[in-house]
Amino acid sequence: MRKQLKIMSFLLAPLSLGFFSCNQNKTVVVDQILLSDGWKLQSSANINQGGEILSTPDAVTDSWYAATVPSTVMGVLTANGQYGDLLVGMNYKEADRTPFDVSWWYRTSFKTPCTKGQHVQLQFDGLSYRANIWFNGKQIGNKDEIYGAFCRFTFDVTELLQEENVLAVEVFRARDAEPNIGFVDWNPRPLDESMGLFRPVTVKVSGQVDMKNSWVRTKINKETLQEAWLTVETQLTNLSNQKVSGKLEGSIESLRFSIPVTLEAGEVKNVKISPEDVKGLHIKNPRLWWSRDMGSPELYDLELRFVTGNQVSDVEKVRFGIREVETFLLDDKYRYFTLNGKRVLIKSAGYTDDIFLRDTPESYETQVRYVCDMNMNSIRLEGVWGNDKSIFELCDAYGLLLMVGWSCQWEWVQYFFGPSSKFGCIITDHDKDLLVRYLKDQISWIRSHPSVICFSGGSDELLAPDLEQRYMDIWDELTQVPYFGTSANRMSAVTGLSGMKMEGPYEYVGPNYWFVDTIKGGNYGFNSETGIGAHVPVYESLLKMIPQDKLWSLNEYWDYHTTSSKMICTMEPTITAVDAMYGKPADLQSFLNNAYLMSMQSTQSMYEAFRVNYPAKATGIVQWMLNSAWPSVHWQLYDYYLIPVSSYYGVKRGCEPVQLVYNYKDNGIYFVNETASASGKLTAVIRGYDINSKLLFDEKREIVPQGSAAQSVFTIDNSTKNTFLFLSLFDEQGAEIAKNFYCLSSKPDVYDYEKDAKERGWFVTAISSHGDFKALANLPQAGLKIETEPLNACGQNGLSVTLENDSPTLALLVQLMLTDGQEPVTPVYWSDNYVSIPPGEKVILQCRYDCRKEINPKDLKVTGWNMAEQRISLSK
Repeated sequence: MRKQLKIMSFLLAPLSLGFFSCNQNKTVVVDQILLSDGWKLQSSANINQGGEILSTPDAVTDSWYAATVPSTVMGVLTANGQYGDLLVGMNYKEADRTPFDVSWWYRTSFKTPCTKGQHVQLQFDGLSYRANIWFNGKQIGNKDEIYGAFCRFTFDVTELLQEENVLAVEVFRARDAEPNIGFVDWNPRPLDESMGLFRPVTVKVSGQVDMKNSWVRTKINKETLQEAWLTVETQLTNLSNQKVSGKLEGSIESLRFSIPVTLEAGEVKNVKISPEDVKGLHIKNPRLWWSRDMGSPELYDLELRFVTGNQVSDVEKVRFGIREVETFLLDDKYRYFTLNGKRVLIKSAGYTDDIFLRDTPESYETQVRYVCDMNMNSIRLEGVWGNDKSIFELCDAYGLLLMVGWSCQWEWVQYFFGPSSKFGCIITDHDKDLLVRYLKDQISWIRSHPSVICFSGGSDELLAPDLEQRYMDIWDELTQVPYFGTSANRMSAVTGLSGMKMEGPYEYVGPNYWFVDTIKGGNYGFNSETGIGAHVPVYESLLKMIPQDKLWSLNEYWDYHTTSSKMICTMEPTITAVDAMYGKPADLQSFLNNAYLMSMQSTQSMYEAFRVNYPAKATGIVQWMLNSAWPSVHWQLYDYYLIPVSSYYGVKRGCEPVQLVYNYKDNGIYFVNETASASGKLTAVIRGYDINSKLLFDEKREIVPQGSAAQSVFTIDNSTKNTFLFLSLFDEQGAEIAKNFYCLSSKPDVYDYEKDAKERGWFVTAISSHGDFKALANLPQAGLKIETEPLNACGQNGLSVTLENDSPTLALLVQLMLTDGQEPVTPVYWSDNYVSIPPGEKVILQCRYDCRKEINPKDLKVTGWNMAEQRISLSK
């Protein structure tokens, strides 16, 4: 089981609202109770179903597993110590799936809230895949009707309440050809097919009128940014058998409003309140929500109440942002996005949930902070989207743009196990009806979040035209974010050109690829997913996933921890590239050094290439992937144990808002600027060293920032076999504001697209000739003088580390790791890592970690390409 970090989230409040008060002579009796703790779980094969487990509070024995919700069955079993080494080595390959061929029971009990004259509803935000639901011995949901992973279900149980209530849910896993949650090829299929109550279950108490799906539609004046128009929308349901008249009251900061509403018995009414109804919803000088790279992600709070007589029947609170997102096609080809009328370059990566959906608000927060730390501005969600709203709330608060859409597991026969067409596997009327319901339920669940900027109807393929048309018929009523048909390069008969591309590569290419390619993944258009394949974790993480005696040489155990795809399930491209560029490594440490440098440089270059070609041709880039659902050596910027890989720091440097970038295509040094704060004259310092640490050039250039387009600064001579290139940028006061590093080969990587198509397929770009870094194996040993100093500021603990290279040899790829004496400490946020230091120079690095978390580093481990390991004790 993934180690869950005990972190207090400062963003997420408890769900229980508990409104039992008197406010301005109005009685408020509204509650919303999250049923999270106190559940039990057991297989139907191990129990005798009887009335006692359905209705008797104390019927469950210790033979049942303790559970929490949200969870999957496998999540509960692993939390209870089952399957301890399941994800180690190749154990998962032989795991028994048959225990999940039968149903499993979730069961809990709770006391009835004070509800005189009130209605009580049970709400299920997500279950997989079918369920029989029993409340106090009465069946309220049948698996023939209660199914669909992305459906939400509500039951009025007012008439069934007892002093102590029993809720029992029998869940059944998805079968072949059922549109379930899916991970596709980035990890093995979950043994239980994600069966369980994977999103919250709540008890909601209200009066006669229920309120839900509230949100705020926002429109701004994009010319001045000085005014905005808000439309408040909500859904009211009369739960009684008589007409109800009342008022819908709302507040947004100092604004108060009220409108009359009448509902017939059982009526469901969508209510909209616009600036024409309430003048105060036309806001002057609004605080706008911006992505973190464009400004501050300002948020507002809306509170809505439905009042009948002297009673507040229901209350709903919504946090929202005032922003407007639009999308267009550049040169009629490439999709780009604007936020509040300002164009934005999307710098993103593809997120996945844990294989057994065991993420927590704390683990989400760590990962969102990692994305911010890497200077990216976006996350692409393809798949599950989280087991609660944590990731959406966090992205709202941190200013990250969320690209949302259906995963491709319904588009490929090998994952769906059902009939297919050129539009994927959703081809029956039944499945199309289900996906329309999915859309309605999911969009209403997430639409209040300003971080959500788009929705993709498909990933690799388009939806069937009649299904996509049904989406479009309801789209404008559901949400205001843009829709496009797929994340691949497709032309829809309904919604037109997608403006996206996902043509690979997904295996290793050199850093020059992103600058020189004009056919596939190069720096033009919107690349919705691409990457260089292997991103090898630190040694300590490898030890957790691969038995020590299988670590070297690379073998089928490594391959098993790549992907589950039969096409991309090998380390061979990485091994080939390492051997060709660096020479065949003698041992595991040599291989790791090679792999770290190789993946860091190419991934860094991928982001930098798109920045250099923005805004003329480049519009967005999504690294495949951000993280891993299980222990992996592939497709990740931080590993399964939440430890950054080397590429993490390449991305962090490459996405610095103001930076100097090396262009592999023309040997040019370019100034890139995505912020208005860089003003006045800046100074670029460009230095190169040869393999013997001899200074080749040392140049200074003045820069005057001129808008968002990249500016050419200098052209280097790259005729030396290997060059260590250091770039530094200084402000007018002489303070260093950015630095960058490259290890260059005068021999470029050369690509063979014809071989690519014939031998491996569209997802790989073959390399016919590699760069040459073999001389790096003979670098003399460097020596570092290391000093540490504790930091404590703004609620953050941390460490300042001074690394001084007091040797005549450049120190290459110096890696720093805090440990508890043995294991890496995580999460920590380094200002930089995997750094290189010229002879006679020093760098100061800082790491921060939240003092509220149980982080207690004992020592600092420092390693490098050409230096002996050092451990610095941090004990007081």
